[in-house]
Amino acid sequence: MGIRKICLIFAPAKLHFIRINMDIRKAEYVISNTDWRKCPDTRLPEYAFIGRSNVGKSSLINMLTQHKGLAKTSSKPGKTLLINHFIINDEWYIVDLPGYGYARIGKTGLEKLNRLINGYILGRKQLTCLMLLIDSRHEPQKIDLEFMEMLAENGIPFAIVFTKIDKLSQRQWAKNFKAYKERLMQDWEELPPIFATSAEKGTGRDEVLDYIENVNKTINNE
Repeated sequence: MGIRKICLIFAPAKLHFIRINMDIRKAEYVISNTDWRKCPDTRLPEYAFIGRSNVGKSSLINMLTQHKGLAKTSSKPGKTLLINHFIINDEWYIVDLPGYGYARIGKTGLEKLNRLINGYILGRKQLTCLMLLIDSRHEPQKIDLEFMEMLAENGIPFAIVFTKIDKLSQRQWAKNFKAYKERLMQDWEELPPIFATSAEKGTGRDEVLDYIENVNKTINNE
């Protein structure tokens, strides 16, 4: 069974979810590429992070690894078209993909961005799970829903990671989450794993890392 298939079936509702409290002892930048075919030639699992521009991707990666400045934030959204690899504990990778949906880079830039993102997502065998970041403050966006549909059509395993929940009251977050869940259930019989996070407060760190570690253990036991 391939690592993608394992992640597709791995969800708290289907398997016993073990709390592990992963200890990240090492988090290092490895390489950046403009071509997914030049990514590291390894068999290690990769967890790629993606979302619309300004969703808080770099901040989340830095929070998860507790390594301030590991993932750099560009001063101009949509400008950096790179696939960034970070190795964690010499056992698995975090992959920082460019943000999508930034219209100001123009038609040519968007085409280049789409080729880069789709090339990695559809062609990278090491991709174990795509962590799709959604800004918790907004209603369901068409571009995100279409992106999820593309992932489903191509059998790409993914989890939804809501960001910036510290910017909302508990009541507003519950309302937004309910609305998002109801919208997703219009198209999905079963939802992917869902996490609520705050890079500023550290919320959701244990849950996301436990999920990754459980998937890694499942892969290693195959």
